[in-house]
Amino acid sequence: MATTPGQGPLTGVRVVELAGIGPGPFAAMLLADLGADVVRVDRPGGTGLAINTEYDVTNRNKRSVIVDLKSPDGPARVLDLAARADILIEGYRPGVAERLGVGPEACHARKPALVYGRMTGWGQDGPLAERAGHDIAYIAVTGTLGMIGNPDEPPAVPANLVGDYAGGSLYLVVGVLAALHHARATGAGQVVDAAIVDGTTHLSAMIHGMLAAGGWQDRRGANLLDGGCPYYGTYETADGRYMAVGALEPQFYDEFLRLLGVEDLASARKDFSRWGELRDTVAARFKSRTRDEWTAVFEGSDACVAPVLSLREAPRHPHLAARGTFTDHGGITQPAPAPRFSATPTAVRTGPAQPGADTADVARDWDVPDLPKRQEPTKGLE
Repeated sequence: MATTPGQGPLTGVRVVELAGIGPGPFAAMLLADLGADVVRVDRPGGTGLAINTEYDVTNRNKRSVIVDLKSPDGPARVLDLAARADILIEGYRPGVAERLGVGPEACHARKPALVYGRMTGWGQDGPLAERAGHDIAYIAVTGTLGMIGNPDEPPAVPANLVGDYAGGSLYLVVGVLAALHHARATGAGQVVDAAIVDGTTHLSAMIHGMLAAGGWQDRRGANLLDGGCPYYGTYETADGRYMAVGALEPQFYDEFLRLLGVEDLASARKDFSRWGELRDTVAARFKSRTRDEWTAVFEGSDACVAPVLSLREAPRHPHLAARGTFTDHGGITQPAPAPRFSATPTAVRTGPAQPGADTADVARDWDVPDLPKRQEPTKGLE
């Protein structure tokens, strides 16, 4: 099968990203990883919470221009880009893009087929729409945060993976690609309202079904998949590290008990009254050896047991190394693009875009000759 040279299935798709933090940049990175020509419109002075731009891998495979949207001709530069783009992504609070002159109406006046993606925590409407927030607050009100952690401890914070990236970025990408398909079929663009509260809630669809069926208790650490089950959870080893166990099915459970050396507990699998005994026994066994020793015991088995690795350890795991799940580019070890395509493979083509470094090239490639012109700032356009 013929392949393209590391460009990806979205080669030829143009995306404008209005610079922000968190889920917007990650969504744009995913589109860029898939081959889209993503131009990030950075603001003078950068964005809040930004790391050193040389290490911000969420800006890989992109190009950057600097536009001051508060200058008199700043909005016109963005509209020039939008007129030549397929997708625009912004992550402002509701109404801000409109006040800056680059909202959906202004953009669609220039290009009716544009897909306008809006990334927020609370959504474009509702009582909290204009309130500030971050991942932890968004997932808190959806019931998702309250599911995670031990029952006798505060809910565990899952970094910003569940809200910002799973419930936010990934839903925005699905939305804008679906809208792009529609736009190419009909010539009509539209606005995609990707709210983290909506996406995170959607992620819990199966659990809400189980809750309605009586198969899920509405509390932490009491269910099959939340650590309540003694053969689906984590256990400390002799060296203070951890092993993860997911031996749910009977055949995997039996293999797990055999390799752990506690076959006499086979009947405890469905006997909830013995789950405490099972957990204590399993915990004691794991504490008797180091993580690496237990990893060797379960190597090559179907017991569904794996070592809990750190961020720096993960790239060296034999399976991930064999698949190239991580890659090194510009001296930075980072996740490789995902998923994988047989005919249009993806790659990390460039390192993190540096603010404004690509202005001349974008002006040429996108035919926006006024883009490099100096923009004089104007106060009062908040």
